[in-house]
Amino acid sequence: MRARVTLVADAFNPLRSMQVVEVSEHLTIRTFLDGRGIKEFPVPTICLRNGRPLLRRDWAGTVIDHDNIVAFIAQPLGGGGGGGGKNPLTTVLMVAVMVVAMVLGQYYVGPMLASSLGVTSAAGIATVGAISTAAIASVGMMAVGALVSAPSPATPSLNWGGGGGVAPSPTYSLTASGNQARLGQPIPEIFGRHKVVFDLAATPYQEYVAGEQYLFQLHCIGVGQYRLDALMIDDTPLASFEEVQYQVVPPGAAVTLMDAWVVTAVEVAGQELKGPNQLTNGETGWVGPFVANPAATTAHHIGIDVVFTNGLYYANNSGTLDPKTVNWEVWGRRIDDLGAALGDFILLAAETYTAATNTQIRLSYKYAVASARWEVRLRRINDRDQDGRTAHEIRWGEMRSYLEGSPDYGDVTLLAIKMRATDNLSQRSSRLINGIVTRKLPIWSPDTGWSEPVPTQAIAPVAAYIMRAANGAQLADTRQDLDMLWRLHSVWEARGDRFSGVFDTTTTAWEALVKVLRTGRAAPYQQGGIVRYIRDEPRTLPAALFNGRNIVRGSFAIEYVMPGEDTADAVTVEFFDEITWKIAEITAAQRGGAIRVLTPSEMINAPPEKPGRVQMFGITNRDHAGREACFLVACNIYRRRLPTWKTELDGMILSYGELVAVSHPMPAWGQGGELVEWDETAGILTLSEPVRWSDGQAHFMALRRRDGRLDDPVEIEPAPGGDPFQIRALDPLPITPDTGGDRERTYYALGPGTTWAQRVLVRSLRPRSRQVEISGICEDDRVHVN
Repeated sequence: MRARVTLVADAFNPLRSMQVVEVSEHLTIRTFLDGRGIKEFPVPTICLRNGRPLLRRDWAGTVIDHDNIVAFIAQPLGGGGGGGGKNPLTTVLMVAVMVVAMVLGQYYVGPMLASSLGVTSAAGIATVGAISTAAIASVGMMAVGALVSAPSPATPSLNWGGGGGVAPSPTYSLTASGNQARLGQPIPEIFGRHKVVFDLAATPYQEYVAGEQYLFQLHCIGVGQYRLDALMIDDTPLASFEEVQYQVVPPGAAVTLMDAWVVTAVEVAGQELKGPNQLTNGETGWVGPFVANPAATTAHHIGIDVVFTNGLYYANNSGTLDPKTVNWEVWGRRIDDLGAALGDFILLAAETYTAATNTQIRLSYKYAVASARWEVRLRRINDRDQDGRTAHEIRWGEMRSYLEGSPDYGDVTLLAIKMRATDNLSQRSSRLINGIVTRKLPIWSPDTGWSEPVPTQAIAPVAAYIMRAANGAQLADTRQDLDMLWRLHSVWEARGDRFSGVFDTTTTAWEALVKVLRTGRAAPYQQGGIVRYIRDEPRTLPAALFNGRNIVRGSFAIEYVMPGEDTADAVTVEFFDEITWKIAEITAAQRGGAIRVLTPSEMINAPPEKPGRVQMFGITNRDHAGREACFLVACNIYRRRLPTWKTELDGMILSYGELVAVSHPMPAWGQGGELVEWDETAGILTLSEPVRWSDGQAHFMALRRRDGRLDDPVEIEPAPGGDPFQIRALDPLPITPDTGGDRERTYYALGPGTTWAQRVLVRSLRPRSRQVEISGICEDDRVHVN
């Protein structure tokens, strides 16, 4: 094979300025240049021989042998400056080296590199030829790095993260959380089994009964139906608080423990009701009127709280307390939505209270009124005793309106809480109501269809629900592949894969579906208007065969993702632990040839140097998180070959994630062609291509069916007579091959052992007119470590 010499006069435009000269005789580099009239280059020029820089003093004594690659690349002037920054001319020179590699590498570097590696077989040379372009680029960069300090190329590591909503999640945020009304934010939707701090569904209110204060809170557990597994105040079970009652309200049920629609007037804030003897300058003594309920609402009861701040008593000369009495009136008037009066004030109640105590007194009164919008005023009608030995003050503490009807909360489960204020319950602890709940979802089966909602942590019901729900994709059952989801449901249940997560920030149905399926090592895709599901799991039988007959010429390429300095040496999975209900992590790596979870002592004494961090939303079990960490480590190690090719309409029958067999001579992935003739009696097959046999190994052949699917391989041997185009099948053929001219002939792939083709997982399908571009990733059984 002749040597080639490449001259690049302009590193900024290497393709335009490149000259490639074939050298058929043994010449020194200096003699070659003299023959072209080049005594000296007009600008500084670097000579690379087989990727290594060659000094000028060696040009006269270095012979250009066969298979040599010699390149002269003009070096751009300037740059550097000694400032320690990046030199842009370094990048220019690297690009020039890579262009030379792309032009020459595939055809000339392969045999040379194969020889240097001791590879002599045709298959080995083809394999090395496939990586030669990348190899020479690497050698070139190393050479450039030695001259002008080229930076190392960056390699992506396993460090993935998810997006967030407009507001941070109250469930997964690191900040302290409590019961709050999240106005304008999504109503939480909980799947699986999870601990949550419940949102407020209404403004809390309080009442006083027989001197005891009761706090009423209405919480929203989430969209849908739930089983309440545990109810707590902070970390203490609710059973420890005898003074707390609760009611779980399923969707559509009525709240009976408390009034569900109560509005507290903010204008009432402890105003004093003055006695007639305290009034001056024409004061009437009225406090108010204050509007009780908002516009467009009607109240059927009005609640009034009065407070005797210092108690109610007279301290007599003997040191005991004598009773005192306070009299007051409550008046109300109906108003319209604009606040205009609809009549005169009417007396709602004339109240009297007598006591002899120096402790604060709070009283609640509730008055039935006609359904309307109301404004209310109060006044005291007896004088206030202003003696210093008397506590005789009354204040208007609070006003509530109890509205007609009940709010339509929709398809949500509510939690009503009634708490009596005691030493056990503080104001802060009353806002730390939380619990562990399990979502109820229907489960589909091909025999019985959908079941009634049942508590479940399974992945499949969540995925199906997201596609069917009114707040999801709203798809009919015929628009998703429920049969495949049912099959995957059995797989996930057998493995113990679960999904337990809370969606409480804005997201789309598709994003939610992707997150849910990721916990089961699966993904959704759309095909023909139907949502389908695929799981990354071991496969044995390819769905299609591609060889030189149905791969567009010149379209086949392989990207080799080589490990770099930034490549992760371990994977750390972050998950929400179901034991502590806090974010935890687990790390897996390859140690001693085995991929496994690292022990706590290993993380302390021999931690990984560059672990990639992955957030696995929806995983709450430590063993589950460990399995996924090991799987990701295996993918990072063994899945680094990414082939792409173009085909014609054969590509239209494929789906995302399917396993296909690829036979191609460039990387030596088996041998392929089509069947020309079939002698059924003798079992002799005549092929379109000659067969290369490997000594001492059993060979197998797989045939493609008419529908594109591949059959199980059969063992073969050379046919009698030694014709390289003929073989004999040792097993019965699974199909009758097509060998005539009335239809496309049967395609085949053959080779020793299991190397008759390379198994490839389809990653993407891009239709291009009458062609389809297929991108895949080479499958490796070692990925499926669990």
